[in-house]
Amino acid sequence: MESRRRWSPLDLTMGSLFVAMMAIGANITSIAPFMVIGGVPITLQTFFATLAGLILGSRLGALSMFTYMLLGLAGAPIFAQFKGGFSTLLFPTFGFIVSFIFIAYIAGNMAERNRSLLKYILASLMAMTVNYIFGTNWMYAAYILWFDAPEGFTYKMAWYWMIFPLPKDIVLSIFAGIMAFRLEKSIVSKSPFRQQRKIS
Repeated sequence: MESRRRWSPLDLTMGSLFVAMMAIGANITSIAPFMVIGGVPITLQTFFATLAGLILGSRLGALSMFTYMLLGLAGAPIFAQFKGGFSTLLFPTFGFIVSFIFIAYIAGNMAERNRSLLKYILASLMAMTVNYIFGTNWMYAAYILWFDAPEGFTYKMAWYWMIFPLPKDIVLSIFAGIMAFRLEKSIVSKSPFRQQRKIS
């Protein structure tokens, strides 16, 4: 498990790097327009949020995602489709942004306990599951309580919408686990970032 200690400048730099990657992943279609399928933009936010937890660890990964959310709420155009500002809190999809904090923590916590390839993949799939459960339930509540719901909107319909991005997210989750594991074994485990955690 990751020890509790003050954040070092290297920690904050690594966390900031993932905040930047989240902003890029949210708007990847601006540089890769082919990632818009059927008018729906494909983002890489869940992918980078999971990587944040697997590589940075549970606490720092969650902190970086919390920082990403705060910056977006403060007005930085770093959410999907270059949105930002406090009003995004009312969007039906804001629950997915909140879930990034949880999935980074969960993925990081699982990886800290067992740094095997299988555990990394399972952690990534668990993170995706939490993202879907939290985000979809938030979306349903938003449409029922404060946002204009489409005609005939039901809880079942909310989950039906999530079937379309599911194959993409499963593939990306598995890829995130494999990528994070390889980075851990080849670079991260030997880096000053990981070594400072062993001595602290």
